[in-house]
Amino acid sequence: MRSFRTVAISLILLSIAACERDMRDMYDQNRPHPDGSATRFDDGRDVRPPPDQTVARATGVLAADSSGRAKAMEDPLSGRSMLERGRNRYDIYCAPCHSPVGDGDGMVVRRGFPRPQSFHSEKLRAMSDADFDTAIVEGIGTMKPMGGRIDEPDRRAIIAYIRALQLSQHATLDDVPVDQRAALDRGAN
Repeated sequence: MRSFRTVAISLILLSIAACERDMRDMYDQNRPHPDGSATRFDDGRDVRPPPDQTVARATGVLAADSSGRAKAMEDPLSGRSMLERGRNRYDIYCAPCHSPVGDGDGMVVRRGFPRPQSFHSEKLRAMSDADFDTAIVEGIGTMKPMGGRIDEPDRRAIIAYIRALQLSQHATLDDVPVDQRAALDRGAN
């Protein structure tokens, strides 16, 4: 009986080793070279051209700069749509720590996580948009780097929303357009 167990265990170990070999072969396959030729396709090229109307797009913090072909892209988000997108992304990525109103009293803080600075402090109100972007990308203090999770247009939208939050807590009557001040007076009555 003992020799049967030994043989069974040996066979199981051998089969596992064989699986690893098969798996390794999958990873070490031949790959087409961009300049290579192939007889399996009519055009003689091994690498297939991209489908029509596709746009090559690199991702990452330095993607546009590393290619040397950075172009000014038209911003699809502006005005209200940017603030709506910023609020959506803020609620996902920022509100758990910074809270929905940006005072640094988010749900994870209430459960013992270190409290971040309030976006309404003088220091953060004076911070430039570029500094906010750097903080999001690289992290700051106990905040982890989020550059790999939040792409550049969403970071701009989040920063615009943070600015709106800051303005909401520090607005004066002079910030309201003259033609809309009467509506504020009527709302107070």
